[in-house]
Parts: sequence; C-alpha cells; structure tokens
Amino acid sequence: MMQTVLINDLKYMRKAIKLSIQNIDNGGGPFAAVIVKGSKIISVGVNRVTKNNDPTAHAEVNAIRSACRKLKTFDLSDCIIYTSCEPCPMCLGAIYWSRIKMIYYANTKEDAKAIGFDDSFIYSELDKSIDNRKISTTQILHDEAIVSFQKWNNTDNKIKY
Repeated sequence: MMQTVLINDLKYMRKAIKLSIQNIDNGGGPFAAVIVKGSKIISVGVNRVTKNNDPTAHAEVNAIRSACRKLKTFDLSDCIIYTSCEPCPMCLGAIYWSRIKMIYYANTKEDAKAIGFDDSFIYSELDKSIDNRKISTTQILHDEAIVSFQKWNNTDNKIKY
C-alpha cells in the first residue's frame, strides 16, 4: 500500500541515510534505521554485525531493541520505521513481531545484492519444504516439548504477544 510522503518522512529518511554513511566510517555496514513515534525519534540503529560479531545486529533489529527498551514495551504499533535499505527477511520478521505500523525504505534489496548483501537465498529457502532446505532440520522430542505449549495455553495470566 502506497502512503503519502510528508516533509517529516523525508527528514527521518535522510537521518537514516546519513547514519548509514557514517556507520561505514565507524566500522559497520552501510545500513541504518530510525524509529519514530508521533513526530519524535524514539531510537536509531546501525548495522553492527562485524563490529559486534553478531549476525543479528542489523540496523532495524538494533533500532527495535532500543525503542522497546526506551518505551518499556514490545508493541511498537504506534511507530514508523525508516530504513536506509529494504529490510532483509530477519529484519522484516522483527518489524512484524514488533507490530510497527509502517516501513519507509531507501535502497532496494536489489541494490544491496549488487554490493554483496544478497538475501535472495533466504527468500528461496523460506519457500522450500523443511526437507529440501540447505540446512538440515530434524524434529526431536516433540512429546516432551509440547508440554510447555500446553502449559502456556492453559495459563490465565499470560501476556500475549
């Protein structure tokens, strides 16, 4: 769904782009994200994968973690994220789990692929059955593990997310 782009949207995206450029000089990858609630920047995140030796330290994930800590919630449904690049599958999953209501991005996944950040193999893996994926995946101890799901299902004071 296409949204109307406002002056503030351009301002927040320019901040994400500026942070992505600066992050290269700070030993990180060329990615950044800005999370906004209302008209206030709640958090920013930059790619720290190689700097932190953490493959999950993508800009969007870092920004989401920071926003959730700052707002003391896991629900960012009243926030917008501005990313310097179209989110990868992991970041897109994190965005959906955090319930962010809108994504603005600058570079495309094709632009990222052209400079060596190719996520197309992950997208293709997701379309395959478990038995046909590159990483061997085997289910074990289902009867023991299902107990935790049954307990969760029967708990009255759970916090759904």
